[in-house]
Amino acid sequence: MEVPLSLPRTGRPSLPLAAAAAPLISRRLGGARIARRLVPRRWRRGARLSVSAVATETPRTEEAPSPSPSGDGAFDWLDHWYPFAPVCDLDPGAPHGKTVLGLSVVAWYDRAAGEWRVFDDACPHRLAPLSEGRIDDKGRLQCVYHGWCFDGAGACKFIPQAPALGPPVHKNSKACVASYPCVVQNKILWFYPRTEPEYRDVLQSKRPPYIPEIDDPSFVTAYGIRDLFYGVSILRPAPLIRYVDFITVEHDREGGAPINLKIEQASIDGFVSAFEEGHRKFVAPCTFYSTSPAIEENQSKKKTPRFMIVVFCIPVTPGRSRLIWAFPRNFGVRLDMIIPRWFFHITQNSVLDSDIYLLHVEERKFAALGLDNWQKACYVPTSSDTMVVAFRNWFKKYCKNQIGWATPQADQLPPTPTKDQLMERYWSHVVQCTSCSAALKTMKALEVALQVASVAIVGFFAVAKGPLVMSAVQRTMVVSAAILCYALSRWLANFIDKNFYFQDYVHAYK
Repeated sequence: MEVPLSLPRTGRPSLPLAAAAAPLISRRLGGARIARRLVPRRWRRGARLSVSAVATETPRTEEAPSPSPSGDGAFDWLDHWYPFAPVCDLDPGAPHGKTVLGLSVVAWYDRAAGEWRVFDDACPHRLAPLSEGRIDDKGRLQCVYHGWCFDGAGACKFIPQAPALGPPVHKNSKACVASYPCVVQNKILWFYPRTEPEYRDVLQSKRPPYIPEIDDPSFVTAYGIRDLFYGVSILRPAPLIRYVDFITVEHDREGGAPINLKIEQASIDGFVSAFEEGHRKFVAPCTFYSTSPAIEENQSKKKTPRFMIVVFCIPVTPGRSRLIWAFPRNFGVRLDMIIPRWFFHITQNSVLDSDIYLLHVEERKFAALGLDNWQKACYVPTSSDTMVVAFRNWFKKYCKNQIGWATPQADQLPPTPTKDQLMERYWSHVVQCTSCSAALKTMKALEVALQVASVAIVGFFAVAKGPLVMSAVQRTMVVSAAILCYALSRWLANFIDKNFYFQDYVHAYK
């Protein structure tokens, strides 16, 4: 059976912590509970495999090679589209800066054209970051250092320091900002990392990977984004597998179970892995997606519960990566109208936290051994490791175990930060997520309000103690209300700190 690797292509769709290189066969019970809460119980039962089906997995020795990739040539990292961010996490009223493939870029909404733009994040004047700028009253991107203004094509339209009657220095080509091809697809902003004129219309010949379920009106999709302290060569494809394994198989106490995987097709463009009746696909350079058995069976039946996991693993700099995830589903659609995204992000960030330190250390051990020697140092005996071996083979054959950075990068990993820096959530996720940022702001205001209410109740009781005649029951109720407000404010402060800033993940107690 041959499964086509390429994703479906359609017309261009229209339009502001944590799920690495190994599928984890051993899962903590706490993690399994987390993942099970993401999927309705009725659907989970239909998705489980029988014990006999799981037990028929054929072990695979680490020496057994996966199918040889077809096609020759080196993978060109600069000849592909990269996700910038979900549009729901981008504020049209401000510029947004990120690093992708070593490039510092800024995305901003061009009101004149009604489209998003992606520029180099450097003003041509003095190289100040344009992401620290603003959108001016004429809808142009303005550098706040000296006020230079740029239109949607990157042309400079105004230099405050240039005399009005002097030479039009703003029209000089050196005053322009490099602009990248970009497009909104699947409600995600993508950009192509080449600024040469011949790539201006690259969208006509090459599009980002398209997931039709995300744009299907019968589906709802929950998005998330987080920066991680390890590289993409370690990141993929475990975040995808981690969620799917929890959902589709029976587990032992630690969450482990056999998974029968088989590579059906491999090439420079990626590979396809079959598991039971579903598929996991890697579309180079950064797209992983998976469908479960419950999704692919009984397709002809109406209202069959369908759930997908789509993960984009984006290289940032050596030792740093960014994860964007999307979970399209056609059940529990109304839940998205009731439950905000930040509530789901608490669970998803916790799943990511469980891996961050492990994968950060793993990356450094692989680097010390040499990526060419990873299979000699690691023991990967079962077919559950098939996708790991397939990705390592792909990365070695077509990339020579190196990422083709767009800018010069140091040939070494950065120093290991402290654990609270490694697993912090605020800068890596909250500031990039509009839902979590709004929730944090609201909760902080509520915390202050509860503290003020507690003090106000005590103060009122103290002032009115003489002239106000109160029964013992009334006095008890007033004091209890003050204590309750204070206790709630302390609980809320702890909730904010653990879920929006930092919470250590201790596997021994999960």
